[in-house]
Amino acid sequence: MNKIAGGNLTWIDIQNPTSKDILYIKDNFNLDHLVLDEFTSPSQRPRAEEFDNCLYVVLHIPLFDKDKRVTTPGELDIVITRDHLFTAHVGENLPLKAIIREFNKNEVTKNQAMSQTIGFLLYFILEKLLNSCFPKIDHINEQLNEIEKQVFNGNEREMVYETSIVKRDILAFRRTLKPQRSILESLVQKHYRLLEDNLNKYYQELIGINIRVWNALENTKEVIESLEETNNALVSYKINEAMRFLTAVSLITFTLSVTVGIFGMTPFSSFDAATDKATFWLVLGFMILTSSVLLVFFKQKKWL
Repeated sequence: MNKIAGGNLTWIDIQNPTSKDILYIKDNFNLDHLVLDEFTSPSQRPRAEEFDNCLYVVLHIPLFDKDKRVTTPGELDIVITRDHLFTAHVGENLPLKAIIREFNKNEVTKNQAMSQTIGFLLYFILEKLLNSCFPKIDHINEQLNEIEKQVFNGNEREMVYETSIVKRDILAFRRTLKPQRSILESLVQKHYRLLEDNLNKYYQELIGINIRVWNALENTKEVIESLEETNNALVSYKINEAMRFLTAVSLITFTLSVTVGIFGMTPFSSFDAATDKATFWLVLGFMILTSSVLLVFFKQKKWL
């Protein structure tokens, strides 16, 4: 449990809430039992709900899993009272951890965030969390640039897997981010008691940041779809080239096999010509001529 105090406000962050943590909050802050239950229960969707003495907000923060190479939704439970802000999450939340570290190291930043109302502190934290999405999108753009480079360097087959991985990451990112906008809009429209009306301009700014993140994400989606289409076209072209080559070789070898088969048949050996040495050279010349004609034909058709 991390506790940060500044001015008249206190921020308490709880990672992996335990029954002991819940009991401490219950004994000291008189929060509704429904809110306390939410600290230890996963929520499938983000939402905002007002209680008698607090405002409860659930957000899903996009977190990148380096091992699985995919963005996962990191649930963040937020509760605000008149002078306290609580955050609870399961596992490490790197964007939130960065904010806490900044507060501990930089008194100016902490005082700026905590010198006003609890609503402003909530805005400050949400603004940092939303802006943390941009470096993730920059990382995706770097991957897209590398995929584009590899696609046109002749590594189409290897890039089929890479484009699928990046596309899955973008889709997971979008699935996590999209529902957040309605929650941010509700913080402006529903006039919650703990969020002063003069903070509306700040929360409008959060909606604007969310839109910019979404637009940047839409751009990556369009790029990966174009790269995937281009890569698939190049792979199909190479497959068609290989099939044409194999077809040409098959026709040439088929012609030679038929010729050899005919002259190797038992009835043919009963003819006097079969024992003539000149027949061997005649058949060999026919085979060479046939192969040469087919080779020239397929070369002109650009099958070889």
